[in-house]
Amino acid sequence: MALAAPRFPARRPAVALRTPAGRVWSGWAGRRPPRPATVFTGCGLALLPWMVVLAGTMPRTAEVSNWSAAWIGLDAMLAAGLTGTGLLLRKGDPRVAPVAAATAALLVMDAWFDVTTSAGTGGQGLALLLAAGAELPLAVACAVVAARRTA
Repeated sequence: MALAAPRFPARRPAVALRTPAGRVWSGWAGRRPPRPATVFTGCGLALLPWMVVLAGTMPRTAEVSNWSAAWIGLDAMLAAGLTGTGLLLRKGDPRVAPVAAATAALLVMDAWFDVTTSAGTGGQGLALLLAAGAELPLAVACAVVAARRTA
């Protein structure tokens, strides 16, 4: 059996960007702008040292103003995401995939913050129960919807 090299699609030539006056924009001086994958990867890697800085400088406790507004806002986004996912799924609308994916991410984030902010309090058991019994299973269901609708 011979090994075959993987085939990658040919790159499309770069499209010349033009200024409103019709001249070719030369902001990259003959180079191609960075690809989105490169930008995203670089941003993700740049967050790693920032997380180390935060771990060493963040206070152990903090008094937060507008705490209820933050949580109500997150729950409002969850309500919109879950309702939108359900309605779009019922219609068979292909736009359900990004809505379901965003909702899955919000559900995981909500579970994370519920559990971590309740640590050491009387509400920690309820936060763990809601995370394991509701938020994370719903996140998995939304992720499955998103994955199946994009394929």
